[in-house]
Amino acid sequence: MAGNVDMPTIYFLLFELIIYIQLAFCLTHAWKHGTANLLRLLAGILFGVSLELATIRQLNAYEYGRFLIMILDVPLCIGIAWSCILYSGMEFSDGSSLPYFARPVLDGLLALNIDLALDAVAIRFGFWDWGQGLEFQYFGVPYANFWAWFWVIFFFSLGYRLFARQKDWVGIWISPLLGLFIGLAGVLGTNALITFVIPWALHDWTVFLTLTLALFLVLVLRPRLHLAPVPSLAFWVPFLTHAYILLAGLISGTIRNPPFLLWMGMGMFMAALLLHRPMRQHTHHQSS
Repeated sequence: MAGNVDMPTIYFLLFELIIYIQLAFCLTHAWKHGTANLLRLLAGILFGVSLELATIRQLNAYEYGRFLIMILDVPLCIGIAWSCILYSGMEFSDGSSLPYFARPVLDGLLALNIDLALDAVAIRFGFWDWGQGLEFQYFGVPYANFWAWFWVIFFFSLGYRLFARQKDWVGIWISPLLGLFIGLAGVLGTNALITFVIPWALHDWTVFLTLTLALFLVLVLRPRLHLAPVPSLAFWVPFLTHAYILLAGLISGTIRNPPFLLWMGMGMFMAALLLHRPMRQHTHHQSS
């Protein structure tokens, strides 16, 4: 952990609080919009906690600091955060013109917008620790972590969407289970691929090419965003995370060591604001 031994306490609590506020936005929307949405949000929480428990035991690559509410060695708020990122990202991409099969790719890229600003600052607060020091690869964060973030969101979104457009019991009850199981299988499979199969010398290129191809696919399809009204939670989930990381990082000084983290945080924050800018034209017409 970085900084004073008692400094992380307030930052831990505020980070948890931010995530529970995000959950309140998502839960309110899900409650208003039917059983399918509520089950998707709850399945996302179970998925988030399960993937963290499984990944820690599969790779033994990182560990969490002590948050207020823990499930074994995983903070409950982390599982909730995964669900909120999934829920908000899918709501955003469903308002676009992207073909249905490509929306999980956009969902994964939206998650990376958060993680590029979050992870390197979070380890300086001691929220989690990769055990490689603060100079390793992306300022202490393994490049493979960004690969993992993309696939976590992609596989749950893909699994859920297989039958989600059916309005019968299959679409409502089976889709969350498929998101959960396909998500876990996909995450553990891609973890094993990058860790045990792909040679270490090719790790960086594998991550770079995968994420570049994902971005290229979305850009080639030239999606029009906000074709359908998007609930305000799709804005508030990334906004709250970005704002917290920037403010807490500036107050503590962690985001200025090195200064690149501040520039990256501001860049990802601006990208999120630009993506969601047209939302103001829709949200005043609807209750979110």
